Amino acid sequence: MPVSHEAGWAHADGALKGPSWLRQPADPNELVQHLWSRTARKDDGVLSVGGVALPDLVAEHGSPAYVLDETDFRSRAAAFRDAFADYDVFYAGKAFLCTAVARWVADEGLCLDVCTGGELAVAERAGFPMDRVGFHGNNKSPAEIERAVRLGVGRVIADSTAEIERLAEVAERLGTTVRVMVRVTAGVEAHTHEYIATAHEDQKFGFSITSGDALEAVRRVQEAPGLELLGLHSHIGSQIFDSSGFEVAARRVLALHARVADELGVTMPEMDLGGGFGIAYTTQDDPAEPAQLAAEMSAIVEHECRALGIDVPALSIEPGRAIVGPSVCTVYEVGTVKPVRLDGGAVRTYVSVDGGMSDNIRTALYDADYSCTLAGRASAAAPLLARVVGKHCEAGDVVVKDEFLPGDVAPGDLVAVPGTGAYCRSMASNYNHTLRPPVIAVRDGVARVVVRRETEQDLLATDVDDPEVIES
Repeated sequence: MPVSHEAGWAHADGALKGPSWLRQPADPNELVQHLWSRTARKDDGVLSVGGVALPDLVAEHGSPAYVLDETDFRSRAAAFRDAFADYDVFYAGKAFLCTAVARWVADEGLCLDVCTGGELAVAERAGFPMDRVGFHGNNKSPAEIERAVRLGVGRVIADSTAEIERLAEVAERLGTTVRVMVRVTAGVEAHTHEYIATAHEDQKFGFSITSGDALEAVRRVQEAPGLELLGLHSHIGSQIFDSSGFEVAARRVLALHARVADELGVTMPEMDLGGGFGIAYTTQDDPAEPAQLAAEMSAIVEHECRALGIDVPALSIEPGRAIVGPSVCTVYEVGTVKPVRLDGGAVRTYVSVDGGMSDNIRTALYDADYSCTLAGRASAAAPLLARVVGKHCEAGDVVVKDEFLPGDVAPGDLVAVPGTGAYCRSMASNYNHTLRPPVIAVRDGVARVVVRRETEQDLLATDVDDPEVIES
């Protein structure tokens, strides 16, 4: 048994300490402000976002719910637009996309990346300017390609030889010209999770520069009737903080850019440097500001172009999660609190909430870290190291692996998790037949639904009950 301590078990010998970067707060009620959207505030322990108190939001819309700070989203989009003023800045639709967000992206003057027909459909519904849309993806179907070409997307990022052939066939059949970039892999090992590092050789995206496949792909696009070669596209991964990877990638991609001019006699007008900039999920993360990123990346490109004796092409950048990621928090209601005694006398407290891996798969998928806070009241209790878990029938259904909450956290409390704007709602599922939460946009004290909560009718709508099959 752990030795008792007047401040609680978390202070006793044998207690779990959590990861080395996690510090016990003096006051577990306080927000770590840089993890939250710009309008997030606490007043007497009650968390508000966009001027809307989360207990009031939950009373009206239920939980769990994604809370989208429109002011924060727009300000982050504008910050990248202004910092990268000479670039085309592409918002990552895959991170999170709905009609309202697509319109905000258009309002703020950004371009939009899509990678499926479904994302393209949202852009079309939102009235997004199609000449500012880029179409990604490693396996675009012929139907998706034709739809994109008919809609007049600004560029298609070619990812395979088969796709180049499909693009050429569609362009010829429709009697039009398709603007194409060639995605290349630069052989750079990004300092990120294996599954979100996308520029090393052994993965599914792009054409290898090292093998010569990239140069051959450029040649095929250049020679294909109906295809207009824009340039090269490079992306080294996601949740990246270190610009050194971009430096190595830029050197290799620009060398290929110069080689295309020398060997094929073609000066490609554009280049996409990718992006995938990191955000602060916890106190261990220290992301750079857009202005710093812009200065560093521009200096890298200018230096390499001078060394190669070539002009700087028109550049594009893809911030990835860095726009929407910090703009959303997810609010849950606590259902159970369970202390579990472990070997050595330690105790882990499991705080179970009414969501989990169906609304945020990243902890289970990437071993991602998150923070959280008590959202509905103030507490005078000492900090308690807790693990916030979901309601699903999986031991790996963890929302927040380690965080200090007030020691009196109890069923009925609200807990909010910041940094859930990217790859949470967009990767949400109906696992265990749960209903996907709504997205509630908040601004200036007003909350509005931009993606409604699913209903059981939605869930059963695709479940085809065929009496003939049942009777047989």
